[in-house]
Amino acid sequence: MFQRLLSPACQHSSSSRLSCSCEHADDSDLDNKKRSFIKTVGGLGVLGASITSLIAHAQSASPLIDTHHHFYPPEYHKAWLEWENQRKIPHFAQQENWTLQNAIAAMDKAGVSKAILSLASTPGTWFDLPVPEVNKMVRLVNDFGAKLVKEYPGRFGLFAALTMIDVPSTLKEIEYAFDVLGADGVGIQTNYGDKWPGHPDFAPIFAELNRRKAVVYFHPLVAACCARLNTGTYPAVIEVPHDTTRAVVNLLLSGSFAKFRDIKWIFSHGGGTIPMLAGRINFFHGLQKNINEIAPNGIEAELKRLYYDTANATHPAPMASLLKLVPSSQVLYGSDYPYVPMDTQAQALSQLGLEKSVLDQIRFQNATNLLKK
Repeated sequence: MFQRLLSPACQHSSSSRLSCSCEHADDSDLDNKKRSFIKTVGGLGVLGASITSLIAHAQSASPLIDTHHHFYPPEYHKAWLEWENQRKIPHFAQQENWTLQNAIAAMDKAGVSKAILSLASTPGTWFDLPVPEVNKMVRLVNDFGAKLVKEYPGRFGLFAALTMIDVPSTLKEIEYAFDVLGADGVGIQTNYGDKWPGHPDFAPIFAELNRRKAVVYFHPLVAACCARLNTGTYPAVIEVPHDTTRAVVNLLLSGSFAKFRDIKWIFSHGGGTIPMLAGRINFFHGLQKNINEIAPNGIEAELKRLYYDTANATHPAPMASLLKLVPSSQVLYGSDYPYVPMDTQAQALSQLGLEKSVLDQIRFQNATNLLKK
């Protein structure tokens, strides 16, 4: 290959020991051309790496909306830690150390352009208090969230908290959250004591949310029945995602999805175990007598029209299962901050090998479309 770089003007034999100015010039020229060639080849390698880096940067530089982002108003935060102390429940260090400044810094590090604020579930807003005290805590939380939305334009949205354990109070808070605070939706738990969201007691609440065509975001918690099961791990690993599945199945079989057609439902953690159990649910309930009432287009069709966030579910296995069940238009980026870092979730998402159009849907387009007011 390098022979082509020799000067054609020199006819000396390569075996000649005679020296001439032509030969020396050619050697020097050859060295220069070799170096130039090597630099060119090396440059192509750098260019290839740069292109890969640019593609990754372009993906990460696109907007990122976090739809699963927890926050802790000071009075609420204090009440939560005291509630855990009374029950000798260890604190999560990430939650204990939460500050607004840390949250914004973490958003900037991860490239999160906007975070939709919501409460984590345990202990929700209850704290085992009477309803008037719960209502007070709910209002405090929502006012604080709305304050952040106002003070940091474009950086935050709000899924307002609701009382839920008292219907009149909850209906009143829905009105306040949407008509006064301008909330993006509401955030509720997957269960309330021994009741899951398809229970008839909650029907008036969902009827009002349906009338408003509201976004309803669910965050799971451990069911009262199962907090002390000895499986060798703590409840967050198994029971928390399973309770999302309980809520989805309960809403499905109670006919709530069919009845409250205008609600836009979001479920956390990739839908819990729904992607894995969808076929099993369909096998046992797909032919029951009232199937046309609870799932007019079939059970899988009901599951496909729900929204699911990616919080702590960006591992290739759950994402493959989720995207096999639902179209990419139904998947939203979520981090579960502060329990799970935002940046690692965003990086994991970008490493799944998804097409850019799909990645953009998950990163920001689906959330933008869903949260339009």
